[in-house]
Amino acid sequence: MREDEVRKGTARDGKRSSSAASASEGQESSDAGQVATARKADDRRGSGARRTSGEPLRASWRPAPSGERDRGQRNRGRLARFARTYGWRVYALPILTVITVLVAVDTASTGDDTPGGQQAATPASGEQSPGPQATEKRGAPVNLNIPTAKLPAGQDFTPAGKGSWHVVPGDGKKVGKGGEEFTYTVEVEDGLDPTSFGGEATFARMVDETLADKRSWIGGGQVSLRRVGPDHPDPSFRVSLTSLETSKRPDVCGFSIPYPTSCWNSSSKRVVINLGRWVRGAKAFASDMITYRQYAINHEVGHALGNNHVGCGNDGDFAPVMMQQTFGVANNYVAKLNTVDPSNRDAVPRDGKTCKPNAWPVLDSRPAN
Repeated sequence: MREDEVRKGTARDGKRSSSAASASEGQESSDAGQVATARKADDRRGSGARRTSGEPLRASWRPAPSGERDRGQRNRGRLARFARTYGWRVYALPILTVITVLVAVDTASTGDDTPGGQQAATPASGEQSPGPQATEKRGAPVNLNIPTAKLPAGQDFTPAGKGSWHVVPGDGKKVGKGGEEFTYTVEVEDGLDPTSFGGEATFARMVDETLADKRSWIGGGQVSLRRVGPDHPDPSFRVSLTSLETSKRPDVCGFSIPYPTSCWNSSSKRVVINLGRWVRGAKAFASDMITYRQYAINHEVGHALGNNHVGCGNDGDFAPVMMQQTFGVANNYVAKLNTVDPSNRDAVPRDGKTCKPNAWPVLDSRPAN
């Protein structure tokens, strides 16, 4: 009886073992089939083959040992799940990264560069030249955000006059011993509020005293000057206080360099003194308004006498009076502004030199500071 039970039990165990073995063999066959299928897929792709649309981005295909292949399959599974979760963002992130790097490089490469003889005059000169005397060709955009060229904050003034001028009454005796005599009138634009500049008589006196100073143009011994009144038929030049907006007109100073400035207009023989600058000065001169006004007169009259722009000659020296000091006393600054003004494009070299502000043409007789 017991032997029969043992035999039956052994038979049942044998059946279970056989079933388990069959199941195990089936599983191994399935796994082998999957591995073979994966290998065939990898073999078809080969090195450098294009990915299918369902796969995430990757740098390149590389054969791996079987252990690494299993890990690779798991990693690809994770990447696939990541791609399904975040969609197009997976592909956008690398592109955005490249764009960010390119913008940073481009910005770094376009940064700003920062660091007394006389010449024949052009038809129109000044801190910038009037429009009618030069044909301006638009070039590449230039960053003109130059701090020292900006008009300082300060007292109010009449922004726009009537565009016409009247002669301030008065005349004077000849000053200087030079053989060539130049006559001039002092004029003020109609429509200006005199309280902002101290009145017409104050302006005229400043012009006369500046031009009669031995440090001014008469100190060189080549010219003499004489002020004339409204009855004089044809003065050599007209020193004219002019509103900011009128000075911008193409037939006056123009505005190719977008900062307020004075100028010399040879067509009208007018020395244009910008009211905004007369009232507020220039940043290079800080708060020294007297010195700046003397500079503005001497610089623009210098053009009327036949002198053109120059740059800072020696680093640390006083600037030549014909340097465009209203914009600044650093050659790099001024040269950059001049790139949009054809008549001044080559007037100042970009050599990194910086001078100190100066109002006078004749430096030897100037009192030491």
